[in-house]
Amino acid sequence: MSRSEGNAKGRTITLHMVSSLDGFIAKKDNSVSWLNDDGPVYEAGISISAEEAAAFIKTIDCYVLGSRTYEHALELGWPYGDTPVVVVSSRELSSTRKSVEFYSGDLRTLVDVKLAARYRNIWLVGGAMLCQRFLELSLVDEIVLTIAPVLLGEGLRLFGGSLAEERWRLKNVAAYKNGFVEMSYRAVTA
Repeated sequence: MSRSEGNAKGRTITLHMVSSLDGFIAKKDNSVSWLNDDGPVYEAGISISAEEAAAFIKTIDCYVLGSRTYEHALELGWPYGDTPVVVVSSRELSSTRKSVEFYSGDLRTLVDVKLAARYRNIWLVGGAMLCQRFLELSLVDEIVLTIAPVLLGEGLRLFGGSLAEERWRLKNVAAYKNGFVEMSYRAVTA
């Protein structure tokens, strides 16, 4: 299924990632503690209330993530609540959460057969290798990239692979009081 076919059927896959200014999504040790540091306030930025954030989160039907991101989410206290989560992994993993299922296999089958039939608003939230593979297969409809006001110097890059040149259309830019900037892009379909 191409992007345009996916959109015609109403499902959207959004790749969402937070990156440092220099393009890293985690430190070399896979830590993301740099995301929690409070920096100076950007007065012209917008703020979002807890209620607005909660309402937005409820619009997400399903999360897709890799096994390391899954393990990291467990360490952080599980930010996904009861929203369905599909963990893509070739490793044997288990969960006591009813909302978590594991998948090992073809990513197109995952999207076209397993996900598209049940979910409309699907968020791909990591890790880097899984996100790159989704991009290589043209399975991503939107990219929401949030840039944190920090330089890490080294670490794990989101776009560190061998992706082909591809144009994306800017949908929105938002600057927040915490200094983070969010850019939303839509795939350019033929």
